[in-house]
Amino acid sequence: MKSGFIGIIVMFGVLSTLTTAFNQAGNYDFQAQIPTVSIPTVTGTPSGAIAIVTMEQDQINVRSGPSTDYPTVGVLIAGQQIPALGRSVGGDWVQIAYPGVPGGVAWVYSPLVELVGSVPVVEPPPTPTPRTTPTVDPTLAAQFIIDIPPTRLPTFTPPGPLVLQATPSSGLAGSATRVPMGLVIVGMGVIGLFGLLISFLRGR
Repeated sequence: MKSGFIGIIVMFGVLSTLTTAFNQAGNYDFQAQIPTVSIPTVTGTPSGAIAIVTMEQDQINVRSGPSTDYPTVGVLIAGQQIPALGRSVGGDWVQIAYPGVPGGVAWVYSPLVELVGSVPVVEPPPTPTPRTTPTVDPTLAAQFIIDIPPTRLPTFTPPGPLVLQATPSSGLAGSATRVPMGLVIVGMGVIGLFGLLISFLRGR
């Protein structure tokens, strides 16, 4: 009976010791996680120079270079802020940090954004070459080419000098070919007398 009581006391002592050790270990781990220095807070505002999309535009295009000759790689919405890295030589384009594109940088047109802070002038990337160069098949093009001879304009030939030929008047011509009326009468009279003479001679 006495030995059983002693065993119970020993068991309570062991449990008490284990509980105390466990609590001390838990307190130690908890205290080890408490930071002893200040941790910087991460915010959504980028540090350094930033480019803010103006509210006049719903969205703007983001290009791979400082010109409309470069392809569009994305867009920015109105009011969005993005880190600005540089600007073009003339200041017309702003280089921004744009993850997800080759090199992680892109360009936006400067009149569409508000640049806060100063950025250096950076060299633009090489101008992209067109993917395909349009070529014309000379054999196919020759089928649609028609040689049109030049139109010859008519030449003006001045008329020759007008030559007027003098013609005799109708009165003169008629008088030159007309038989005198007296001669006709005399001739008819002679013919009539000759006919009378022949008739007379036949009656005898």
